[in-house]
Amino acid sequence: MVNTQEPEEATDETVEQGLSCSVDAEILTPQLHAEDDDGEIGLSEASSALEPALYLVATPIGNLADITLRALDVLKNVSAIACEDTRHSGRLLSAHQIRNRLISLNEHNEARRIPELITHIRSGGSVALISDAGMPTVSDPGQRLVQSVVAAGLRVESLPGPSAVLTALSASGLPTTPFYFGGFLPHKKGQREKELLAAMQRDCTSVYFESPYRIVDSLEMVAKASPEHRVVVARELTKKFEEFQRGPARQVLNHYQTKTPKGEITFIIAPAELPKWITW
Repeated sequence: MVNTQEPEEATDETVEQGLSCSVDAEILTPQLHAEDDDGEIGLSEASSALEPALYLVATPIGNLADITLRALDVLKNVSAIACEDTRHSGRLLSAHQIRNRLISLNEHNEARRIPELITHIRSGGSVALISDAGMPTVSDPGQRLVQSVVAAGLRVESLPGPSAVLTALSASGLPTTPFYFGGFLPHKKGQREKELLAAMQRDCTSVYFESPYRIVDSLEMVAKASPEHRVVVARELTKKFEEFQRGPARQVLNHYQTKTPKGEITFIIAPAELPKWITW
């Protein structure tokens, strides 16, 4: 999961942890595919060490070491990798000494890419779909591609792996089943407040992605409606400055009013009624 809704200032807190990811242009050049946004990708060679299919590959949400052996094998052996940002994904491949072809697939060009990728798979090729972080298609591009591959009668294989939603939820200290995932909270204040109030009234835990530029405003909305309502802010998951702030909305709000939040944020809201075993 990467919040692409607003640009984020680079800080030491957003540096990826784990394996070294320093990359120079010479290393990246063979991995990147020079393409025009309006041009075709020209996937002419369909030879692949894997069965023809679309492979959904979860990638690290911060720590580059958080990737499965199976994921590395697929990324190494598919005939092409579709990704949100070729430079970002190039760093991940370089960290694991993988050299493969990267093709951009994002919200702006997904519709145009779909026929080309389906043709490639039909001709015997294999395509891995990755996002900048986490599980592709979950608050990230790829849903339309998966639907189209399924509709074409071709194989889709999903590889489990890192997920900001489950990572945050499992360590939240709130009930984990059932839970509701709402993706990114709305930009518009009125819509966001409506969504947050609905979350506070649900009979299950609610999980959202939120921008560090709006989290204080969102906490104010919850605290105003119910100061003691339990919330969790999970920030910079798996990275060096990972942080969980748990407590009544008023308390968590006070923390971030005095300390400016930075980085990726997963916002969790407790159900309307807490089970008796929750004591914090």
